Amino acid sequence: KRGMEEDEAKIDSKLFGEDVIVVHDLCKEFTLSGRDEVIIALNNINLHEGSPFGSIRRGEFVMIRGPSGGGKTTLLNLVGTLDYPTTGTIQLIGELVDKTSPDSYLASLRLRKIGFVFQTFNLISTMSAFENVELPMTIRGVLSPLQRKRKAVKLLTMVGLRDRLEHLPSELSGGEQQRVTIARALANDPEILLLDEPTGDLDTRNTIEIMDLILGINLKHQTTCLMVTHNADLECYADRILYVKDGRFHKQAINRCQTPLEYESYLQYINDEI
Repeated sequence: KRGMEEDEAKIDSKLFGEDVIVVHDLCKEFTLSGRDEVIIALNNINLHEGSPFGSIRRGEFVMIRGPSGGGKTTLLNLVGTLDYPTTGTIQLIGELVDKTSPDSYLASLRLRKIGFVFQTFNLISTMSAFENVELPMTIRGVLSPLQRKRKAVKLLTMVGLRDRLEHLPSELSGGEQQRVTIARALANDPEILLLDEPTGDLDTRNTIEIMDLILGINLKHQTTCLMVTHNADLECYADRILYVKDGRFHKQAINRCQTPLEYESYLQYINDEI
């Protein structure tokens, strides 16, 4: 009913740009503290030309769905270089990541290439919206103070918070805090945007507004988006959906929806279902 078609073939590469995320034989194991038991969180994940699910290309919007404990967030953390794989490799815009990659290299890669948006916002509570957005630029150290200020204001204006620059996170609604998080994620012009349940704590109207904002960024800037969500109704925003189960890719669906969600029609759909 949402226009999804299961498809084991690769999406036509002409629709998108070059490979941005390429994964070979990725595995992640955890050993429980005080026990000999090994938990296999990811088992032989592949995203590359020639694999059933292809690579993830520039400008593509891919969602990851599946049951809790299936490996969705683990995969996102590995792609985001927040954790190391047990075996296998990841290529991010041509830069190789594996279990031997130095912390300093991964930190630089994150700062230059990747933006993060989390369900819990992770804003610094003692900093204003402006200061939270400026911080990644300050850490990277490329822009002057004036350039940082102008860019932070521009980003907050883009997400609709021009009149909230000096507000602390505690003075903002959940939807506004997530907008600040998105602005911060874009501060260093990332080529990859990783989103872990970005609407999980939001109501329906804010969910649709935030997803519209993310889709706009994807379309306007060709930012590659990889998003984890439990919300099946958000699939209409993605180009394709990868379903993860028991640490493996189970299937994928190609989005054939003509338009993303609209608030009023979505409420009517919910009422009709009830």
